[in-house]
Amino acid sequence: MSLRPISSSSSSSMATDTEKLTNLKSSVSGLNQISQNEKNGFINLVARYLSGEAQHVEWSKIQTPTDKVVVPYDSLAPAPTDLSETKKLLDKLVVLKLNGGLGTTMGCTGPKSVIEVRNGLTFLDLIVKQIESLNSKYGCNVPLLLMNSFNTHDDTLKIVEQYTTSSVQIHTFNQSQYPRLVAEDFSPFPCKGQTGKDGWYPPGHGDVFPSLKNSGKLDALLSEGKDYVFIANSDNLGAVVDLKILNHLIQNKNEYCMEVTPKTLADVKGGTLISYEGKVQLLEIAQVPDEHVNEFKSIEKFKIFNTNNLWVNLKAIKRLVEADALKMEIIPNPKEVEGVKVLQLETAAGAAIRFFDHAIGINVPRSRFLPVKATSDLLLVQSDLYTVVDGFVIRNEARKKPENPSIELGPEFKKVSSFLSRFKSIPSIIELDSLKVTGDVWFGAGITLKGKVTIAAKPSVKLEILDGAVLENKEINSPEDL
Repeated sequence: MSLRPISSSSSSSMATDTEKLTNLKSSVSGLNQISQNEKNGFINLVARYLSGEAQHVEWSKIQTPTDKVVVPYDSLAPAPTDLSETKKLLDKLVVLKLNGGLGTTMGCTGPKSVIEVRNGLTFLDLIVKQIESLNSKYGCNVPLLLMNSFNTHDDTLKIVEQYTTSSVQIHTFNQSQYPRLVAEDFSPFPCKGQTGKDGWYPPGHGDVFPSLKNSGKLDALLSEGKDYVFIANSDNLGAVVDLKILNHLIQNKNEYCMEVTPKTLADVKGGTLISYEGKVQLLEIAQVPDEHVNEFKSIEKFKIFNTNNLWVNLKAIKRLVEADALKMEIIPNPKEVEGVKVLQLETAAGAAIRFFDHAIGINVPRSRFLPVKATSDLLLVQSDLYTVVDGFVIRNEARKKPENPSIELGPEFKKVSSFLSRFKSIPSIIELDSLKVTGDVWFGAGITLKGKVTIAAKPSVKLEILDGAVLENKEINSPEDL
């Protein structure tokens, strides 16, 4: 099931594909910036892509997973209360954060994980604090691994130096670096004179498994008696170590677990878990035939989506990587760089679920999915809706509704710096249902927002919401409305 239409098997196209691959191999062999492992991994990925290896999903074969396959979180046995038992569990665990992304979409330079989330603490600060508090509470030694990309590697090494006094062992390794393909003739972009960073790409987080192995980290962790790795995006503030989940996986010998959570209308495009030909597997929107896309997005039929919080057995990773058995669906990502059309072939870690034994999903509470993808998310986590205790971001119990307010901020708020300058202080939003802001709007201090609030400044009009204002179910289009 690669995410690409099957190539026609006429001899002419087959010949050109073979030629493409032969030419590519010889070009790639001369790229001295990357290792032999990376060269091999890249050529294998391209070969699989060109062979168009498998069909789209057969829609009629899709089944809704049972509670055995996607286990309700509330049905998990309680974690052991005994401190020494808990220490035993945690000593088998490693936490791995995917740290390859840059903060560019939020107007920041450097790794996204160093954006300040709250009280001057960055994503990385919070992650380190969480693990410190676990290690000190239980006397265990849970290490932190950061998988960087070539985009974030140098900066991360500098940033990690500030944690040298921390009790947490922090290890970094790089995911693969692959050359972008020039779409026109399938040659590596770096061979066309693009020698800078723009010639390369990191091939998605599915690469975490071979990169763990190739970096030597996997064998080192196994020799230290580690059994499981908890993988999550560094920007998901809800992805904290959960003893109930870890305990369940160890008791039931599950080699792989994906945390899923109920879909809301905001998540209709998220990948979902299905039962397919007796296996649990991830179904992404890109794999869905056009005529079924609306059905895929429906909350009735596909009720859950992938949070990308993954728990995976380390020995199983070693076995499958060594057997070259992790052939996840290929996601073609076409881009244009300096006027040249290029292709990036990527894979996702969640798609590996079907290759592991006794793989399951666990349907977790929404609180375990709190990603910060934009400044609208930053508004939520910096507001009185949350507090931070020992690095854990905890929701305010005064909020009675289970879901968070929906927040839409216009392009004026896109960059973190502009966002911060437009709020004297973050408003109180405990009783807010939705907020939509467009245009040149500035917020004073001590503002309270309740119900449904829309603030739309007309072009070339500056709207200032005064200190201490309380806006409840209001639509504001001009200064008079205030």
